Parts: sequence; structure tokens; C-alpha cells
Amino acid sequence: MTTHRPPAHLGRPGRRLWKSVTGEFALAPHQLELLRLAAEATDRADEARQLLDEQGLTFHDRAGLPRSRPEVAVERDSRLAVARLLRELALEPGDADARPPRAGGRT
Repeated sequence: MTTHRPPAHLGRPGRRLWKSVTGEFALAPHQLELLRLAAEATDRADEARQLLDEQGLTFHDRAGLPRSRPEVAVERDSRLAVARLLRELALEPGDADARPPRAGGRT
């Protein structure tokens, strides 16, 4: 089994995702690229969540009207990206024919 180290720039959530997937599945180079993108999006969603926890979901614009913080869209879009990228990797248990082989030859 080849162990793939997580890219150095990933944060804790992205590294955790990377390690859990590469520890369970043997991925081809193009699948590792999809996993890298998913891990980066995981980090981005986590960063947005942290900012929203600190600052709240809304702010008041110059007219005093409440507006959603941009981080709301960043978190939403990043979570959707993670879900789509992981779906592309076909790691779901029900997709035994489509998913990558398990690491170490396990089935």
C-alpha cells in the first residue's frame, strides 16, 4: 500500500479528510487531485464557519439594513464542493463497482 502524505498547505480539517480517505482507499493520481480539492474546500468551509461563529450570520449595511455575511455563501459553496468532489470519487459503500479499491487489498 502506498501512503500519500497530505499536502502541506492543508489545515486540520483537510488533513483529517485526506488521511481518512487515503487510509481506506487506494486512489489513482487523478483521484488524489479530486481529494486535494475536496480537502481544500473542507478547510475553506471550516474557516468560514469559524468567522461566522465569531461575527454572526449578518451585518448591517450603510443604510442600517441587515445583510448576510459573505462567509455564509463561502461556507455553503465549499460544503457543496466537498459533497460533489467526494461523490465523484465514488467512495459510498453502495457503489462497490464504481469506487476505488480499498487500501491494502481489503474488500
